[in-house]
Amino acid sequence: MKIKRFLSAFLLLVTVAGFSVIPAVADEIAPAADPTITAKAALLVDSETGSILYKKNEHAELYPASLTKIMTALLTLEAIDQGKLSLEQELTASASALTGLASDGSSAGIQVGETMSVENYLKCMLVVSANEACDVLAEAVSGSVADFVDAMNAKAVALGCKNTHFANPNGLHDSQHYTSAWDLYLITLEAMKYPEFMAICDMGVAEIPATNLSPVRRLRTTNYLLSNWRAVGYVYSDAHGIKTGSTSEAGHCLVSSATKGSRTLISVVLGADRVVGADGVADVRSFSETRRLFEWGFSNFSMQTVLSDLDMLADVKVDLSKIDSVAVHPADRVELLLPNHVKSEELERKLDLPETVNAPVTAGQELGTVELSLDGTVYATVPLVALNNVEASKLLTFWFNVQQFFSQMAVKAALIVLGILVLLGIGWKLTLGRRRYRYGKPSRRARGYRGRRR
Repeated sequence: MKIKRFLSAFLLLVTVAGFSVIPAVADEIAPAADPTITAKAALLVDSETGSILYKKNEHAELYPASLTKIMTALLTLEAIDQGKLSLEQELTASASALTGLASDGSSAGIQVGETMSVENYLKCMLVVSANEACDVLAEAVSGSVADFVDAMNAKAVALGCKNTHFANPNGLHDSQHYTSAWDLYLITLEAMKYPEFMAICDMGVAEIPATNLSPVRRLRTTNYLLSNWRAVGYVYSDAHGIKTGSTSEAGHCLVSSATKGSRTLISVVLGADRVVGADGVADVRSFSETRRLFEWGFSNFSMQTVLSDLDMLADVKVDLSKIDSVAVHPADRVELLLPNHVKSEELERKLDLPETVNAPVTAGQELGTVELSLDGTVYATVPLVALNNVEASKLLTFWFNVQQFFSQMAVKAALIVLGILVLLGIGWKLTLGRRRYRYGKPSRRARGYRGRRR
């Protein structure tokens, strides 16, 4: 009975199992011919797929100049979303907000004591890059410019920015004020979630109503891609926003987007030059190189269907069932943004599937993946799922479970221990038990006398 109780308790402790899942990750898109961007850093990303079409020094720490104002606008719009402010709320410019700004910096002529709405301060900041508007909004959102800068840096970390540190809300030069093309893309992508942001950034002209200290202001954008008013030869009809910036230390910078058909591209150009040609005409390359990036991106890449959800890519053997195998196919139709010179049939397909799976299998169950690549560049890793249900055989499953149970090391060890205990028990019976019986048996001489038999 003791041996039986020991085995029962032991067997309850030896059957524990676990599973691990490795998620699939898609890599960036392979490049097409280089568009020869001369800026210090540049980035071109497809907004829908997140595919990087072009990159150059995208993680280099560089001065952003007024591109900083994208983050200032983002925090302001978040405060509005949280109910701390409203677009219609009137703010009065304080002396502290207008102190310490460079006299030759971008300005909308806002004066101490002037009152206008949050929306109009955003227009001043994003359309003509007014530095004083940044500090007014910063004080309204966080109480002080210093606290607002702390919030800017905290937001950058939250967005995954690795090479960013802000020192002010406006982008005036500071050696400790820097970011990267990639980090600016992350910040811009978040700001673009707010319709008000893109609506203001896309304005060629913004009219600010008269205030207590100023007549009507007519603000014209600093973005040459949107308007010919400041310079000719740069307008790109598919461009939308976003923000310009320039200082002698930062060079000429631009974050922009462009939409053609169903596709939208986002570009970042940092540290571009202003070059005067032999004809005396100046080329501000933050605009010309952004335009060339857009034209290159739309011309050299297109969406292609590379896999259908009806494509049966392999059969996987099934155990514990009367059905031998199950077909697998992509979980959904797969469309990729590919260079035009790459055809879908040229992609290499690397299947990652088990040799066998155990029934039951359900339709749509993920069984593996297929990796799509070309010349060492991985375009996507796609889940493969079972086509149909496969039921398990009860008898085969029973015997499989029995085999699995007895194949466990703990069970094998228990059986060895049990065998040893049984052998010890038998030995005890054959030795000590027999000796006890022999010594305890009465002899004939000790028996009572019954008389002589006649």
